[in-house]
Amino acid sequence: MYNILTLNKIAKRGLDHLPKEKYNYGDSIENPDAILLRSFSMHDMELPENLLAVARAGAGVNNIPIEKCSEKGIVVFNTPGANANAVKELVIAALLLSSRKIVDGIVWTQNLSGDDVAKQVEKGKSSFAGPEILNKTLGVIGLGAIGVMVANAAVSLGMEVIGYDPYISVDAAWGLSRAVKRAASEKEIYENSDYITLHVPLNSETKGRINSEVVSSMKDGVKLLNFSRGELVDDDVIISAAESGKVACYVTDFPNEKLLNKKGIITIPHLGASTPESEENCAVMAVQELREYLENGNIINSVNFPNCSLEREAPIRLCITHRNVPNMLKQFSEMFSAHDINIENMLNKSRGNYAYTILDAATVPDNETLENIKSLDTVLKVRVIS
Repeated sequence: MYNILTLNKIAKRGLDHLPKEKYNYGDSIENPDAILLRSFSMHDMELPENLLAVARAGAGVNNIPIEKCSEKGIVVFNTPGANANAVKELVIAALLLSSRKIVDGIVWTQNLSGDDVAKQVEKGKSSFAGPEILNKTLGVIGLGAIGVMVANAAVSLGMEVIGYDPYISVDAAWGLSRAVKRAASEKEIYENSDYITLHVPLNSETKGRINSEVVSSMKDGVKLLNFSRGELVDDDVIISAAESGKVACYVTDFPNEKLLNKKGIITIPHLGASTPESEENCAVMAVQELREYLENGNIINSVNFPNCSLEREAPIRLCITHRNVPNMLKQFSEMFSAHDINIENMLNKSRGNYAYTILDAATVPDNETLENIKSLDTVLKVRVIS
């Protein structure tokens, strides 16, 4: 029986994929084998000793202590692409909001009074005029699941689309419309786009990427959309640029104290993935990832260990998370051989400083073999699946 701790409300459709005869789950589970969450911050949380995995029903994992989990051999999963359509739809809405001054117009009409509202509207509506997006150029920075969908949708709306992503995956490239033009650099995006949308992860390289130098290279009156992470954009720079008109409008899904009630800035309360369909898709995907890892030892969509899948060809499976150092497989093989245990199949993959090994055998390794493996200072966690 596996015990799953839920740290947020998880969509029932996802939890229904946990068979009751194999899983206990809830928000009061002690000593869990796995954790399932959405936005709960785990950074101040003491990680249970027997915790094997953490799965976030969403793409971003800033609320999870990745390095701390890695050092304990805990595999962290996310659900890339599960909320992509929801975010795409909001980005398309933001394109229109940034052009047509719709928000300002709504606020203005809500403050009208008297018995001549129709006349006031006709007199004042010119203040909220804005350009169409047809035939305008949209620059898409980051062509992952969301970026590709946004680019394709913009093409369908009649926009000229240029995209930049030096790390685009084969799957993403196959899904990208042939009408999307490839930019040789981000600089090309900044210099040629009427609208720019950001779809890159937040890390040490991308934090504050939209700075004063970058903004100065953009077209005057550019519209900037940020539905990835707030910290990608320097708040002080964007406030100043919006005030001067260099940036005609900045739409972000990540409000903070600085950005509220500022000229040319539209703040949306982090609604990118807030659809029932998205929450269900993320929950189902997260649960399926956890089940595959707990029941079969296979890793799909991990952010800290390599994706690693091996068909079961023997009744016993040994799963080892360890540091990515030379001769680990040799040591494992020698320990099995010394106790007359035949390895029938194996797989080893690495990711950065960490690696993962699957060993299939016909018989269960004895306690001495397991203890010998666990005693290696490069080994983080060992478990047997039968």
